[in-house]
Amino acid sequence: MLLVFAVIAMLWLRASGQTVSVTGQVKTYGANQNHATQAVVWLTPIAQTVSDASQAKPIHAVLRQKNKTFEPHILVVTKGSTVDFPNLDPWFHNVFSLFNGKKFDLGLYEAGTSRTVHFDREGISYIFCNIHPEMSAVVVVLSTPYYAQATKSGEFLIAGVPPGRYRLHLWSENSFPDALQGLSREIEVSGITQFAGVFRVPENETAKVQHKNKYGQDYEPPSPSNPVYSQP
Repeated sequence: MLLVFAVIAMLWLRASGQTVSVTGQVKTYGANQNHATQAVVWLTPIAQTVSDASQAKPIHAVLRQKNKTFEPHILVVTKGSTVDFPNLDPWFHNVFSLFNGKKFDLGLYEAGTSRTVHFDREGISYIFCNIHPEMSAVVVVLSTPYYAQATKSGEFLIAGVPPGRYRLHLWSENSFPDALQGLSREIEVSGITQFAGVFRVPENETAKVQHKNKYGQDYEPPSPSNPVYSQP
């Protein structure tokens, strides 16, 4: 009987256009915990349970280069989105990604200029600068509009989710893919607000992507006389 009532409630919510806010919390453990949680959580509809409204629309986002850092460090966009990479520093940058996700090389470009990348495939893109090894960012590309980044304390809220069955996924920069895959689960979305649970995510410092420059070589020590490090 409970299952029958749940199905009836889900059909009524869907017919009325009612959507659900899915909440939860991510708690990390096992690594140096002197950093804020930077997890991404998303829902992918299970076939035949959610309407076509679940199709993600591309967006236009910005990943800035400032003070030899990328801002923000983690950016979530939908498949087909474009991302601008403006150089707001008084020196050159060379942005590239040769790992899983979107592979690209924007080449060397000067202060005050910008480049754009079209992220046309789902996946995790690790972004680096070929000049400054300390610079790194991650672009998470999803094919669903139902996603959220956890707050510093680990809470997340995915708003506007139509009732139905979904698979919940998690990603964390300091976690291995196998561990994250094990946390994936199916959930039934119904009601007005739904608590998906507390997710304990194991972290390991060795899980973070280690990188060389775009030629697969070690970075050269910076030299003040090298013209690529400052604006002429």
